Amino acid sequence: MKIAIIGTGYVGLVSGTCFSEFGHEVVCLDKDEKKIEALRGGKIPIYEPGLEQMVKENVEDKRLSFTTDIKTAMEGAQAVFIAVGTPTSRRGDGYADLSYVYAVAKEIAPHIQNYTVVVDKSTVPVGTADEVRRIIKEENPQADFDVASNPEFLREGAAIADFMRPDRVVIGVQDEKAKEILRKIYKPLYLIETPIVFTDTRTAELIKYASNAFLAVKISYINDMANLCEATGADVVTLAKAMGLDNRIGKKFLHAGPGYGGSCFPKDTLALNKTAQEHGLSLRIVEAAVEINSAQKAKMVKKIRQALGGSEAGKTIAVLGLAFKPETDDMRDAAALAILPALVEKGARVIAHDPQAMEAAKPMLPEIEFATGPYEAVTDADAVVLMTEWNEYRALDLDRLGELMKQKIFIDLRNVYEPETVREKGFAYVGVGRGKVVSSK
Repeated sequence: MKIAIIGTGYVGLVSGTCFSEFGHEVVCLDKDEKKIEALRGGKIPIYEPGLEQMVKENVEDKRLSFTTDIKTAMEGAQAVFIAVGTPTSRRGDGYADLSYVYAVAKEIAPHIQNYTVVVDKSTVPVGTADEVRRIIKEENPQADFDVASNPEFLREGAAIADFMRPDRVVIGVQDEKAKEILRKIYKPLYLIETPIVFTDTRTAELIKYASNAFLAVKISYINDMANLCEATGADVVTLAKAMGLDNRIGKKFLHAGPGYGGSCFPKDTLALNKTAQEHGLSLRIVEAAVEINSAQKAKMVKKIRQALGGSEAGKTIAVLGLAFKPETDDMRDAAALAILPALVEKGARVIAHDPQAMEAAKPMLPEIEFATGPYEAVTDADAVVLMTEWNEYRALDLDRLGELMKQKIFIDLRNVYEPETVREKGFAYVGVGRGKVVSSK
């Protein structure tokens, strides 16, 4: 089956590549000529483990190709996936910006010749499929098509595994013919008995937001518990482990830290709240999660300041990790973007390292310095802050670290290390929710 993917960002590129791995003929379209040329040359614009090799193999096998020409992409395609960005509105009101989605709908309409399923792959608010349908019908009244919703559930850093071995596939359709085409597209997943949930488009659209908001709530909840642990002298790591052993709760997303970030949770929680408000409702739990997450980053600044004796002015702070999570170079809504400028503003010198995200971070954090490795970053530092839990930071040589640093202060915002292990090496250790925080003298 021929599939067209409109948009070669994170979702479009991963989805298109994985569909081609299924054996489909996939054409990925983007208006950015430089990006398409780079992709044709085997250069991947994002960091995602395993993606570069999979693109290379499927291009060589002629199942995957890239173009800037809409006619080439659409010709013979039985399904067209819209996978463009839906960022938070530039107005700052929390609404999702659907201008790219609607522009695609308008652009593809004249090129629909035979029956085609137009699929919203982007994360979109309830009712978007209806509007896409209206736009296409208005632009091409003779078009034979249907619109479906097939939200993605890809974790950055594990996107290929999530696509090839998903927990579930959600498909919203209004027409039996569209259902059968999408069933054929995902047929390879039937072999591993992946649950496929067929529903209407509005329910499918809401499932994505409801899922992301629930995970955001879970993260905010454990961060609230971490703050309570610090106030009472309890340990959030043990607390979370015990909670997670309850099958009704589960252990995932119960890791205290500086709060959630990335391309999904921040914008999706805001957009879901706006959808509720449009219908005269208030999602108080989701609203609280957004507030807690914002406050958590401010608490991390205070935690670092307290660890430095009450002031960061004139201090050198080494930061390990900048991306919002490991195994990605994504800086969108990363905790570092809120925490580090606040430290610099109060007179700190910040030197950072990240295995993949430094190029993306440089224009966003022009006030900080960058190091080629973790040990270069900590040289003559008054404190080291573990911001992102990359694997290469999980087994640091603490003796070497202590020899290089001016002061031995270890601030672990991801609770990677056991406090006693670090303290035995002569460090003052500060985690998140790991007992009362004591200032360094």
